[in-house]
Amino acid sequence: MPRFIGVETRDEVALVRLDRPPANALDLELLAEGRAAVEDLRAAEPGAVVIVGRERFFSAGVDLKAAPQLDRDGQRAMVDGINRLFLGWYSFPRPVVCAVNGHAIAGGLILALCGDHRIGSGVGKLGLTELRAGIPYPVAAMAIVRAELAPPAVRVLAMRAELVDSGPEAVELGLLDELAEPDALLDRALEVAQGFAALPRAAYARVKEQLRGETVAALKRVVEEGTDPMLGAWMGEETAAASAAILRRE
Repeated sequence: MPRFIGVETRDEVALVRLDRPPANALDLELLAEGRAAVEDLRAAEPGAVVIVGRERFFSAGVDLKAAPQLDRDGQRAMVDGINRLFLGWYSFPRPVVCAVNGHAIAGGLILALCGDHRIGSGVGKLGLTELRAGIPYPVAAMAIVRAELAPPAVRVLAMRAELVDSGPEAVELGLLDELAEPDALLDRALEVAQGFAALPRAAYARVKEQLRGETVAALKRVVEEGTDPMLGAWMGEETAAASAAILRRE
């Protein structure tokens, strides 16, 4: 039974809750549970999906305490797990709404970018801080960033590796589609998801495939063939020190 992911049914909508204390950081177990949830929901075919985090955190991205300690096989498993989780949600045939209820950082923000609609609450920070942690992007992560954000936003977010508020600036950069009050966020996400669920199903899946199919097909080849360069050398010598510096500031 999953420890960190719960799935509830709200009418036609599947509500997916991420709950790995304290920050929904991505480790091997959470990645595996996430992939299993994606596959279960593909089979269940809900009208739409809403993904929400735990209090204050949508997801803080890769677990900076655990990941730098992984051996080569562990790092390969992390890269593969990240690629498969992001690819699974990005290619999901039904509508996916992300209720970004708190911090969404690095891989946590990319998880939100996998959604079809992203709603923030003005709470927490958003950003692509992989560079600051000394961690290059797995292929699916960077492909989704480049597909979902405008080039100037990618350049600012990825190369400066700084955080922005979950507010108007995040909407302007394309990280979020809209904002809701914190106590109304989940209800708004469910409302949007219900609206998506009312659209013709076959046509929705087809249009989504037309929009994302080229990126998805390229990523599937890389993942299945195991040709992501990060599988061979993901974290360098500077990763542990850079990650530790981030953790000291938290």
